[in-house]
Amino acid sequence: MTDLHLHLDGSLPIKTIIKLARLQNITLPSEDEKTLKKYLTVSPSAQSLNDYLKCFDLPLELLQSCGAVELSVYELICELTRQGIIYSEIRFAPQLHTRRGCTQRKIIEAAIKGLEKAERDFNTKSNLILCAMRGGSDEDNLLTVRLAAEYLNCGVCALDLAGAEALYKTELYSGVFALAKQLDIPFTIHAGEADGAQSVKAAVDFGARRIGHGVAAVNDVELMYEVKRKNITIECCTTSNLQTRAVASLSQHPIKEFFRLGINVTVNTDNMTVSDTTIDKELSILSEIIPDISRETLMRNAINAAFLSEKEKAELLEKISNK
Repeated sequence: MTDLHLHLDGSLPIKTIIKLARLQNITLPSEDEKTLKKYLTVSPSAQSLNDYLKCFDLPLELLQSCGAVELSVYELICELTRQGIIYSEIRFAPQLHTRRGCTQRKIIEAAIKGLEKAERDFNTKSNLILCAMRGGSDEDNLLTVRLAAEYLNCGVCALDLAGAEALYKTELYSGVFALAKQLDIPFTIHAGEADGAQSVKAAVDFGARRIGHGVAAVNDVELMYEVKRKNITIECCTTSNLQTRAVASLSQHPIKEFFRLGINVTVNTDNMTVSDTTIDKELSILSEIIPDISRETLMRNAINAAFLSEKEKAELLEKISNK
């Protein structure tokens, strides 16, 4: 399988979190894996994306050094390989890892180092997506864009915008994506998760090739047809959408409508640890909504939507055809 919408800080294996804490002499609430998991997984009582985002405080505290970032990327890809994932795009915001003096550049280089080591050791393929941040300074966000351009095709494959969507509207970030287009960086944008269809519309107008979540697009039929016409992919994360209350119930999730209209859709975890999910769990949930959808169809959707060269896509498609 594949996972194109996967956050580093929200997907760290519990064993990695314990290891990072020991290496940095940081005290955890517990070193018992089951107990610690409760601190890292979203509460059933969460009412919004903002509540969901509180679960990232502890992982981010542990990811404030180059060594920690390198190790985390490496061990996350190890876990993904164990789960049978043949391609992943791991996203993170380098500006969030600079509290102890590391620069964005050094953090990105550390992540690439972990990725390259994992690819050698596990014979797998992964890439990094760099996130600009809602609420981040213009200076930091524009630096992220420029660094994405510098490391593009050298471990970094795209740009994203993440964070508290309802508080910081997508429309505010036109400058970020104008620069991305100028520098020829492909991008996805978190939109339509905690804000309305107009957020998705702004992402489409900016030139996003993919939309993270995008559930609010279902409220605007013309917008959905525009997404289809422009061959924009929606990165669905069903469990996360239920937890953040982006959708009220599984039966109301718009993924079925997206498929019905012929929109390209991928299935992703978003945050494996925070959401307590895996790709297999997400596929099982999807089978409840769309019983006749095949795994091969979903894999082909994802590979075709991946921020990869046509040659790399062909190699992955051949790989799944030979299985």
